[in-house]
Amino acid sequence: MKPDFPFYAGLPVHLNGRHWLMLMAALVLAFGVLALLPLQGFPQSLIPALLFVILPLLALRRVAGPHWTVLFGPVGLWQLGQMVAFAALTLVGSLAMGLILSQFVTFSHNPVAVSLGSMTAPELVARLIPTLPQLVGEELLGILPFLAVLWVSVTRMHLSRRVGIMLALVISSLFFGAAHLPTYDWNWAQALIGIGTARVLLTLAYIVTRNLWVSAGAHVLNDWTGFLFAFAVGHAPIGTTA
Repeated sequence: MKPDFPFYAGLPVHLNGRHWLMLMAALVLAFGVLALLPLQGFPQSLIPALLFVILPLLALRRVAGPHWTVLFGPVGLWQLGQMVAFAALTLVGSLAMGLILSQFVTFSHNPVAVSLGSMTAPELVARLIPTLPQLVGEELLGILPFLAVLWVSVTRMHLSRRVGIMLALVISSLFFGAAHLPTYDWNWAQALIGIGTARVLLTLAYIVTRNLWVSAGAHVLNDWTGFLFAFAVGHAPIGTTA
């Protein structure tokens, strides 16, 4: 039988409102470090990416003790297959939503993807390595607010678990999309709907598996597919797309 979501209902440890505020504050601090710490070039660029993961996990360790590891499950061939499946689902869902949105709004380019087209292969590797911890941090930015809203919904608002899950999925995805507003020149539709849709699908990976490694792996595969495509297009001979 699949285990329930952690922390929202007192299992495996009780978290109160102060604990959740501490976790959310750690996420905000970690995101601020990632966005504002001016360390360019590899390996210096690893520092804010690692802090983006470490600060929320330290806060989780502080409030949940040894139970902080419950967010992470085993990784084997089955989980690797789940990563690939959810990455494909996220990619297809994002492209579909992008096609729909493109009929109504003008998109802003992701500056990272744009820069990849002019990089050499070693520069590409150096740029991608810090995204590994960064994307794990982005999963914490998606999943911890999901669990926080679920806790509020069930424990404080006395909603059903099913309603709480749906509410948490929507609110945490909008929060995640809003965090990407500066990346996309404050394009609200692109960030909240486009990025928010991708976040819904990645959070579904966690909902289905209860394993943050699966959603993080799907996130890496999804983003790296876009990055590698941008690199390939930028280095394609004139008149080709690959």
